[in-house]
Amino acid sequence: MTAVTSIMRVQQILLGRLNGLLEPFDLTFARYEALMLLFYSRRGALPLGKISDRLQVHRASVTNVVDKLVEGGYVERLQHETDRRAVLARITTDGRRVARRASKVLNEAGFGMAPLSRRECAALTDLLTPVRVEAGDFEAS
Repeated sequence: MTAVTSIMRVQQILLGRLNGLLEPFDLTFARYEALMLLFYSRRGALPLGKISDRLQVHRASVTNVVDKLVEGGYVERLQHETDRRAVLARITTDGRRVARRASKVLNEAGFGMAPLSRRECAALTDLLTPVRVEAGDFEAS
């Protein structure tokens, strides 16, 4: 229970730090993740269902996140070219600019992981990987 409580509390601390760093961009960490997914996608656009799958969150959550990104002018919604049922989210020029600036701020802040070193962060990731593999997040390498 101690390990679970520690992980849950650190998650709250990190979200608070990250959301604070992202606030000047009118982003939360959830919005940042979706924006970066679009930023790094080949065409800058993905169906909302694919965003849900890749971020491992419920489709309703993706809809809310995309709504906020659209309000901010960072993303636009489009109809899929061949599937009338599918809706795409596409990053805008402003979205690309903000994605770069927000990433710079997060990287300079070490993604809020202070006081842990890079080596400690890598060890922590290694330690938690089996839990994520067992949950089906990805396959062991």
